[in-house]
Order: sequence, then structure tokens, then C-alpha cells
Amino acid sequence: MNNKWLASLGATALALGISAALLAPQPIAGQAGTVAQKAAAAAAANAATKPWTGKTPEGVPDLQGYWTNNSYTPLQRPANLGDKATLTPDELVEANKRRAEAEAGRAENNAPGTTADVHYDFTQFGLDRSQTRLANDSRTGMITDPPNGQLPPTVAADAGAAGGRGGARGAGGGAPAAGAGGRGAAGGGRGAGAAAAPAAGARGAGGGGGANYNSVNDIPIGSRCIWTNTAGPIMMPPGYNPAYQIIQGPGVVMILIENQHEVRVIPTDNRPHAPSAVKPYLGDSTGHWEGNTLVVETTNYNPRVLTGTFQGTGPDLKVIEKFTRLTGDQIKYEFTVSDPKKWTAPWTGNMPFVKINGPIFEHACTEGNFGIYNTLNAMRLEEKKAAEAAAAKQQK
Repeated sequence: MNNKWLASLGATALALGISAALLAPQPIAGQAGTVAQKAAAAAAANAATKPWTGKTPEGVPDLQGYWTNNSYTPLQRPANLGDKATLTPDELVEANKRRAEAEAGRAENNAPGTTADVHYDFTQFGLDRSQTRLANDSRTGMITDPPNGQLPPTVAADAGAAGGRGGARGAGGGAPAAGAGGRGAAGGGRGAGAAAAPAAGARGAGGGGGANYNSVNDIPIGSRCIWTNTAGPIMMPPGYNPAYQIIQGPGVVMILIENQHEVRVIPTDNRPHAPSAVKPYLGDSTGHWEGNTLVVETTNYNPRVLTGTFQGTGPDLKVIEKFTRLTGDQIKYEFTVSDPKKWTAPWTGNMPFVKINGPIFEHACTEGNFGIYNTLNAMRLEEKKAAEAAAAKQQK
């Protein structure tokens, strides 16, 4: 791996590496050398699997702690797996190993002069996906509905099928791929979702994913370290910096997202949404409790942002999340996504969040904003080269 950015990255990347290393939990059983230690390890293991009954002083389920959803499991089940919804334990180990090796292979075989070639080495700073605890989901994809594990057909694709044009294509859904993403995907991470397009779908909207560098406002806000496409909702595994801290207070839940240091503050009194003109980068969330489950509905997405793994969604996008703490070690995170102008039906999925050690250190990403001048200047030089080449070609 070429490490041409290491000198400029300096203390920031080192701090992130220390953060990732501290967040990786140490195996308790491996440290137990005495009878007392072994007994303590057994008790801890039992507590981690025992159904969770903890409550806050306000009497609601206690979701607090440090968590990760770090995983290689893609959003959609790969089409070549057909009806195979889960992997055996041995298959999961092999699949994770294969995915880790594939990521490492991509990192080591970058073409000279490409963005990936000059990026710092993830493994050197403890940022590689394989270096943090995995949530080890044995399913072949996160989506549970539709039952085939795929996104439902898009409205445009379905209309095309109904009109007799490209029937097979329409039935296939025309849906965006949402498998494990590559390093440096739009939005500032190696997200588990595919690289997405701006939610507004328009050139120059300032959203993420586009490659328009005509002005500061055209640069994806993820590239500028302002926002990340995995912060959600839905909160997808970002690939690195995959840590979350949940803190609860009377009538409110706060989720601190390590990647880009995003903060979600969710009222739990079932209050109405903000007026439609109010469009935060993480949407407008309002929650309530249904038994042991926190239910959160989010609307009012800002058109400048990528909305997780979504492509081409608009102002009608709505996400419902459910947080249920199953044990001392795990939270079940469910999500239902709907946009009647994008998909022909809502779709649902879930993933586990598992316990990790804290604390979370600040993710102080500023390189994108510092690099604005160089980025825009480089684009003007590329345009000048192209214009000169075109002029020379016309003169021949």
C-alpha cells in the first residue's frame, strides 16, 4: 500500500487508529488465569446472552452504552445465492475472511496516481473493517422484506414493465446495487452500502456522490467532511469508525455516531414532525416506546445529502427504525423504508448492534474542506488540458 498521505495525515489519523484499537473488545476468557477470573468471565458471558431487563430511572428500556454495527453483510442478498437466507457458522467465517482479503487486495493493487493509490493505509491505523469487532450476522443480506432479500422494483421500472417495454428489466426492479461498498465511497467512508447519488438527483445540488466540481457548492458534502452517507437513518455500517454511543435522558435518546462525529437527538414523546421546510442533514426524527422497543420515524430529509444507501429518493422518503435491546451484548436494529415515488412498496431489514469498549474519540475529518482550493484548481487544469487537446485535434 502506498502511504503518500501519511505525513499530512499526522495526528488526526493516529488518533483515529488509537480510537479503533481501544474500541476493539478484548476476549475476557483468554485473560482468565485463575478460578476467580474464570468465574467472572463465565458470569460476564452469561450476562451478555441473558434477556435484557435493564431500565433507566424513567422506567424505559436502557439502551445506553457503546455499540458497533460493523459487518460485511450486504444490504441486499446477492442474486447468485437465490433462496439461501443464512450462512452456516463455517460459511460465515469463510465469507468474512474472503471479504477481508478482497478489501486488502483492492488496497494493495491500486493503479498509480488514483485516489486509492495516494490514500493512507487503513490497516496501519487500526481503521480496517477486520480490525474492529464484527457484528457477525449470519444472514446473506439485511433485507427481510421482500422475502427474496432484494429491494422492491422502482416505480419507473415497474411502469416500464406494465407498458410492455423491457418486462424482464422491470421485474428485476431496476434497483441500485447495495452490496459491500468500496473504500472511499461517497460520503466519507467505505460504507456497506453502494455509492449513492444525491437525494435530489440533480446536478449541482451539492449532494454527495456526484463528481461535479464547478464550485464549492458542487463538491459532495461527504467529501468535505461535513456529513457521511452511513449516518442515516438508516444507520449503515460505515466500514471504519463504526462506533456509536447511546445516552438517554428524560424523554430523549442521543446517538453519537463516530464517523464524522454526527449526533442524533431523538425526542421520545411522539411529538409531531417539524414543518416540512425544516430539513436537517439527518432528517427530522421523532420517537416513542412500544413495550421494550424504541420506535423512531424520520422524515424531512435534506436534498443535499445522500440518504444512506438510497438513490434518487425525494421529499416523500420516510424511515421507521426500531431499537430493541435483546441482551447485555446486543441491540436488534430494524428499519422500514418507503418512498412511493421511488419504490413500488416499502422494504424492511434489520441488523445487530453489539457491545464494544468506549470511549469514542472525536472524528475530526477536515481534509476535504482544506483541500477545496486544490480540488477546484485541479479540475480547472483538467478542463484546460481537455480543451487544448480538442483544439489541437481540430487543427489536424
